Amino acid sequence: MRIVAVVLAVVALSMPAGTASRDDINPDLLTKAWSARWITVPNAPPFAYGVYHFRKAFDVTAVPSTFVIHVTGDNRYQLFVNGTRVVWGPARGDLNHWRFETVDLAPYLKPGRNVLAAVVWNFAQYAPEAQLTNQTGFLLQGDGDAERVVDTNASWKALRDEAYAPLPVTSATVGGYYAAGPGDQVDASRYPWNWERADFDDGAWSAAQALGPGAPRDARDGPNRWMLVPRTIPLMEEKAERLATVRLANGVAAPASFPAQPAAFAVSAHTTARLLLDQSHLTTAYPELIVSGGKGAKVRLAYAEALVGADGRTKGNRNEIEGKTLRGYADVFIADGGPRRLFRPLWWRTYRYVEMTIETDADPITIEDFRGVYTGYPFQMKARLDAGSARLDRILEVGWRTARLSAHETYMDCPYYEQLQYVGDTRIQALVSLYDAGDARLMKNAIAQIDDSRTAEGATMSRAPTRQQQYIPPFSLWWIGMVHDYWWYVDDPEFVRQMLPGVRAVLAFFERHRRLDGTLGALPWWNFVDWSWRNGVPPMDPDGGSAALDLQRLLALDWAADLEDALGSPAQASEFRGSAASLRRAIRERYWDATRQLFADTPRKDTFSQQANALAVLAHLVDGEEARALVIRVLGDSSLTPCTYYFRHYLHSAVNEAGEGDRYLDLLGEWDAMLARGLTTWAEKPEPTRSDSHAWSASPNYELFRTVLGIDSAAPGFAHVVIRPYLGALTRASGSIPHPKGEIAVKLERKGTGLDAEVTLPPGITGRFVWHGAEKTLAAGRTTLRYP
Repeated sequence: MRIVAVVLAVVALSMPAGTASRDDINPDLLTKAWSARWITVPNAPPFAYGVYHFRKAFDVTAVPSTFVIHVTGDNRYQLFVNGTRVVWGPARGDLNHWRFETVDLAPYLKPGRNVLAAVVWNFAQYAPEAQLTNQTGFLLQGDGDAERVVDTNASWKALRDEAYAPLPVTSATVGGYYAAGPGDQVDASRYPWNWERADFDDGAWSAAQALGPGAPRDARDGPNRWMLVPRTIPLMEEKAERLATVRLANGVAAPASFPAQPAAFAVSAHTTARLLLDQSHLTTAYPELIVSGGKGAKVRLAYAEALVGADGRTKGNRNEIEGKTLRGYADVFIADGGPRRLFRPLWWRTYRYVEMTIETDADPITIEDFRGVYTGYPFQMKARLDAGSARLDRILEVGWRTARLSAHETYMDCPYYEQLQYVGDTRIQALVSLYDAGDARLMKNAIAQIDDSRTAEGATMSRAPTRQQQYIPPFSLWWIGMVHDYWWYVDDPEFVRQMLPGVRAVLAFFERHRRLDGTLGALPWWNFVDWSWRNGVPPMDPDGGSAALDLQRLLALDWAADLEDALGSPAQASEFRGSAASLRRAIRERYWDATRQLFADTPRKDTFSQQANALAVLAHLVDGEEARALVIRVLGDSSLTPCTYYFRHYLHSAVNEAGEGDRYLDLLGEWDAMLARGLTTWAEKPEPTRSDSHAWSASPNYELFRTVLGIDSAAPGFAHVVIRPYLGALTRASGSIPHPKGEIAVKLERKGTGLDAEVTLPPGITGRFVWHGAEKTLAAGRTTLRYP
């Protein structure tokens, strides 16, 4: 919650001006206990819901060139310097890897008296599923002797903010499984206005209660559960944005320019008014409401991705509002009559539609403004595609928005309902990030967090970080795929080498569940593959036999063998390849149906799916013309269980792998249908869908570059490139993707049955170009090619 107008001065910054790097950390702070103490408010319950403020005044005779501090909190915090919000966090993690932020405060200091101020909150039982916690606390450590004057200890002042109350959200509230935290209710009459400013009088505040010292993960005998590690990702972007239109108004007439432009309007005393506001597209943002007067008035802000029909579930065309209502979570602000009070919730919201309901008491209230501040991981779109196709331009635009809204301090499956970093979702999201932005930092963070979640049995959790111990064994196999992807596209072998023990542990878990022929028996937990089946679990024999699970394990064995050959143990690589060879034979024997010329879902051979056959192609159960023929059968057989949006990525990859990539653009009909229904992000699954924004459905933002332009890595670290384009019905296409050493650019134009091509590779990078089976060499720099 941020309720002072000073925030407006910094919302446009993508990162605070004083952000420091890991190199700015005093090395002693990574191995030894800190001089700073965790602090809390005296007599505050350590585990209950609460919002707290802390302040520290100090003097400097002159502004230093640097003033580096390290800061964290539980659950979360925001730090201000002389009234300016400078940093917020911590980046999400678990208690064994509790992140802290490092920031240089020098740009915000002034000669004389300065004040650091922080707000810290604990959502307790209402917290998001992704939010772990020890207890309420705040910690700030000066990097060196000069900065330690601001170490947290009993010299800080503290106050519990009694203005706040949680607005719990249940799955029934929003119409689907929900795990993303509460709404805020704030009573402005109880709020300590201007608490973060240097001139605020904190004389009535208590001295903070000091807890144990901060301690890094590598310290001996850590004094508490918080094992501190540096943040490894950048701070989130924040950018002002405005809603587009008022779609419906009752009880008040808003100015025609509102909300696209600031325009004040009044709501009379003893009135209930309602406005339905439309952002025009989905966003993740901090909504900001500014009001004046209206003592005792309640303003309720409810948020939704889309409106629903009378059944409370059917969404229909997302642009249409007639006969629909808003079903979603909400915030409530109770005005105190003061001028220009600014309400901003503690955590960002996801919305296209906002329903503002205003209930006044004896005094009228003026709505001065309502706007948003977009927030998300600071990805920048660097890839480009020009194929003369408005359709593809729109698919890329919506896909990039979808990817961005599900990328914050972690990847997230969806920004509205769960905000959890599931492995299956994250693998696809990471590939989109690599191809579109060339930024691997969030991917690396995700791989490490999932590795940190592994159990003693060896399997990873289905998602991380998370409080609930949920396991999806196939997702552990996709995690190995993520490690392999990172090795293939990012030049960071040392990090990949660090993941090898985890890779071995995951495969050891599956080894304990295999049968004599190498296929898997029954597995514990939730064996989700795709939403095509009930609860996402594919058909299985009573003893657990499933082609989809065996094929995912086969892929993981091949990936692990590659990693061991390159960076680990040749003996271990040989063992994995031997296991893969045995499993490949067993899969062919158990699941291949010679009559239908398809892989069945189970040894009973009574059900067949696109999923199993796509995986068979990717795992090289079939190659060459056999793979091509299988893909053609799969695409043409309507009796097969179809892939939903998530697993279409693997189907599309199999089409590419088999040399049938010219069919790809014709396979995007489901994305065309989503656009026709007014979606501005890609949905979780076909209608009826819970989530309107699920980044696993953004796979075309990877596939269009990898399949249409044909750009792919051909060696670890993207050290060698292959260009194998499939234009389909297009006559031309050009574009580029970022590469670790620059950019790969491709220009293609059909000439009758031939092709003219121009490829530009970064310095030191070579490659090959493949067109209809004919291969030519690519040198660094620009190469022009002609195929007759």
